[in-house]
Amino acid sequence: MRPETPARVDVEAFLAFRPKLFGIAYRMLQVRADAEDAVQEAWIRLSRAKGVDSVEGFLTTTVTRLCIDQLKSARVQRERYVGPWLPEPLPTAAGDRGDPEDAEERVEQAEMLSIALLQVIDRLNPVERAVFLLREAFSYPYDEIASIVGRREDHCRQIARRASERVRADRPRVEADSDTHARLLDGFLSAATEGDLVTLESLLTEDVVLYSDGGGKAVAATRPIEGPDRVARFMAGVSARGRGRVRVGHALLNGYPAAIVRAGNDPVVTISLDIVDGRIRRVFLVRNPDKLRGLA
Repeated sequence: MRPETPARVDVEAFLAFRPKLFGIAYRMLQVRADAEDAVQEAWIRLSRAKGVDSVEGFLTTTVTRLCIDQLKSARVQRERYVGPWLPEPLPTAAGDRGDPEDAEERVEQAEMLSIALLQVIDRLNPVERAVFLLREAFSYPYDEIASIVGRREDHCRQIARRASERVRADRPRVEADSDTHARLLDGFLSAATEGDLVTLESLLTEDVVLYSDGGGKAVAATRPIEGPDRVARFMAGVSARGRGRVRVGHALLNGYPAAIVRAGNDPVVTISLDIVDGRIRRVFLVRNPDKLRGLA
């Protein structure tokens, strides 16, 4: 049997590691096309590199640094964004039912992909975001993280601790029960469709906030809507205006049950929820058409 060429080994290593690379890039950039571009650029650089000791290490470092650089350059553009910024909804597959340890791992991975957590992570600076995600979402040891981001190991530990404290302060652990999540989503959508304000308010926490991301390209609330009364009235009003003109379908987005509202075949909004203690704490509506193209 002829030995495989180095190029062939690199291709297979890249394809095997690609899902993880995309996972890092998407969580960093929160836009699917940008994440795919970063992964593709890492492959191009790998194909041109000589004497790479670790394909995985090279790819992880390249993707992470590309994302850090892009986030730094996008800061001014993000400051000019119209209304709240939300991550692009990412379709995810339902995991099969395995043993409890596997189930727990899937829950943790879903949590690290949730729109609610990504929204909080978006407040971190690029290096903080990279260190936090590499450690919390992908369990990289600190010495490898230090090499990837170009910082000392002790500095990375400090960054990770500060980032974790900031994230946990803003982000209570979700009630990661898919069945409960789906049931609350159904109740929320049904009450909104029927204009049942009493039921809607009963599903919401006292500090509920609704975020609507139109990016200046679709009609959306330009500021967060706070409080159960205002959120309930907003959702009932939106549902009334769309009655008879749109259809609502269910999907798994960012690891959790969500809804995709379509006009014909075109997605016009996604609805995702953040559940805490059996009630809805955050409502996320993505209306920006640029962020819905992947759902068409």
